Amino acid sequence: MGVRAIRLSWGALTVSLVVLLAVAMLSALGVGQYPLTLPQVLQMLVSPLADGPRDAGDLPRTVLWQIRLPRVCASVAVGAALAASGVALQSVFRNPLAAPDLLGVSAGAALGAVLGIFLGWNIVTIQAAAFAGGLAAVVVVHAVGTVLPLHDRTLSLVLAGIAIGSMLGALIALVKTVADPYSQLPAITFWLLGSFASITPTDLALLLGFGVVGIVPLALMRWRADALALSDDEIHAIGLRLPVMRAALIAGATLATSASVAAAGIIGWVGLVVPHAARMLVGASFSRVLPVSMLMGALLMLLIDTLGRSIAQSEVPPGVLTALVGAPVLFALMLRRREVPV
Repeated sequence: MGVRAIRLSWGALTVSLVVLLAVAMLSALGVGQYPLTLPQVLQMLVSPLADGPRDAGDLPRTVLWQIRLPRVCASVAVGAALAASGVALQSVFRNPLAAPDLLGVSAGAALGAVLGIFLGWNIVTIQAAAFAGGLAAVVVVHAVGTVLPLHDRTLSLVLAGIAIGSMLGALIALVKTVADPYSQLPAITFWLLGSFASITPTDLALLLGFGVVGIVPLALMRWRADALALSDDEIHAIGLRLPVMRAALIAGATLATSASVAAAGIIGWVGLVVPHAARMLVGASFSRVLPVSMLMGALLMLLIDTLGRSIAQSEVPPGVLTALVGAPVLFALMLRRREVPV
């Protein structure tokens, strides 16, 4: 009876989040310097002319289809990808503090993307460079954290992530120093702040493509991932191939994070805080935490982006707002649990 009640509550929560996300997306499409009413948004979405504006003077349709819709979809995709990455990395490393930004994945992906911008590569090559940088960073952080002579694995991994992240940040600063101050440097600086303002339909297609490819392994292994809470010997005893599971989950999380970083810059805290909040609602099962975290991350990122482009004349970078929201939320979770939530 208790298990059935938990499943019903999990299903109700999932449906509620889906409905809430849909309502938030419709509302966000009308918010901005050029406001659109909900009837306008719905009429243009169901219009047979949904392939674009009728002519250059059809400003509402241009705003909706060329500016607002790609941006709203991108913020949802980035939030879901970062939250899913956090769930996977925390399970793989059995570490409640594992997250794309704390483990150096975001910094590594940022370095790869910055190098791509500096060298004038196209968006596909920049995505590939971001993935390579993120994967290299997480491998190095894990290797360094393993060999550190500390008994606390959590502390070892965090210290390794901080050290490698600082080194990658220094390399990014070096690239900014030698970049052209009139063309490359402004583009790199603006991109590092994080923004969805320049998202185009092409950028959105690449983000969705790489993001889906990254999340697919996480979804396919959602039922087996709970075994990662066991010891290595117990995992081998039940017939699961631990190295393959870890490699698939790390690669998927890295690709999803790298796609997000390449599209919108560095946005922290989502991958750390959202999975903990999801676990408090649905328990520790990976198969439940993953979809709930993705929905919550998508909703949070959408609200953050909508707020950032609405509260002032100039846009507030989403990374700034996620830090302002994420830090107090993490403290609240720790105070409620009286420990770092797991």
